[in-house]
Amino acid sequence: MIGRLTGRVTQEDDGNVVIDVNGVGYELVVPLGTIGRAKADADGRSTLFVHTHVREDIFSLFGFASEGDRLAFRTLIGVSSVGPKTAIAVLSALPAPDLGQAIARKELGKLTSITGIGKKTAERLLLELKDKVAILEAAGPRGTASGAATAPISVASSSTADLLARALMNMGYRQGEADRAVEQLSAKLGETPLPELLKEALAVLSK
Repeated sequence: MIGRLTGRVTQEDDGNVVIDVNGVGYELVVPLGTIGRAKADADGRSTLFVHTHVREDIFSLFGFASEGDRLAFRTLIGVSSVGPKTAIAVLSALPAPDLGQAIARKELGKLTSITGIGKKTAERLLLELKDKVAILEAAGPRGTASGAATAPISVASSSTADLLARALMNMGYRQGEADRAVEQLSAKLGETPLPELLKEALAVLSK
């Protein structure tokens, strides 16, 4: 079992990364924004915490920026009928602390707004994670300089625009930057999946 890898990220594409560890490239599936949050040393090597998934003829590695993120992932795949890919999609759209808040507040709409999460799966998440909110909320920091990410969640927070802005702020962007990216992508908010919007927003902010 592989528990942790430290090396240079040589490839990053659509939720997949390759990390070179002493000449060996390991391919991992990661939630969006993982590499930006991962701890890096002075030589530019990133450390990812790994969940090794083995099932019949499948051997997959899933990488996370922190042990807390990995614990949140393992908590999610413990839910009935929620597999690793679904868990990655959830954590790409909602960082673990925000997911914990959504579960605590029974925000069904916020969960169903995630690509691949239907009403039945969302209801199952609310039911089976209600006693594990503390695990999710403790998984990692969600505050920002403005404090906006820890403010009470309003009914409007279930909108795609709000989810996108919150995801960006959880990655360390200021609210003004998040708002700018959301504004530039406003024409796509009603028709593009959130993970794709997040990738485009990161591209906008990198210019």
